[in-house]
Amino acid sequence: MVQHSGGPVMTRRFRRVVTGHNAEGKSIIWRDGPSPQVLEPLPQLTLHELWETTAPAVNTGEIDTAIRENSIEPHDPNGAIFRIVDFPPDEVWKDADVGAAFSEMGSGDAHDDDAETAGMHETQTTDFAIVLNGEIWAVMEEGETMLSAGDVLVQRGTNHAWSNRSNEHAAVAFVLIGAEPRG
Repeated sequence: MVQHSGGPVMTRRFRRVVTGHNAEGKSIIWRDGPSPQVLEPLPQLTLHELWETTAPAVNTGEIDTAIRENSIEPHDPNGAIFRIVDFPPDEVWKDADVGAAFSEMGSGDAHDDDAETAGMHETQTTDFAIVLNGEIWAVMEEGETMLSAGDVLVQRGTNHAWSNRSNEHAAVAFVLIGAEPRG
């Protein structure tokens, strides 16, 4: 449980099941439980790191790649990262230092300090965002759209932000794939 100014709030957990191989080369359930690394850079905004790959992905070994140095983007520019972000209502973090939060996430350079919209940022990735529950607004420099459970957004290296204008949390699964920088 995490204590916030509005009282105690339970941090949601998402079950992660990872397969692997035993010493005889047989398939096994290697890990089963919550994400081994959870970051809360803003009040009630939690990033659940689930897996990171290099290119090509390696399906052997005993390293849990979800336990990693903080960064929004994959560490390998050709790799991928899989995470779930639990977004609280905007009201919860409206007075927080968003620039400092991006620094805590290891991606201070991604944050657009000059943007009119809080949390505007750009990554050198192609992102697949799948809304698991709740509703969230995808905000661009020009235009925005509301996404609901089951909706998918393909984000292609654009400057963007997320806004939860509801009174409930929204969970979004993200797969970020390293991409060539624009321009």
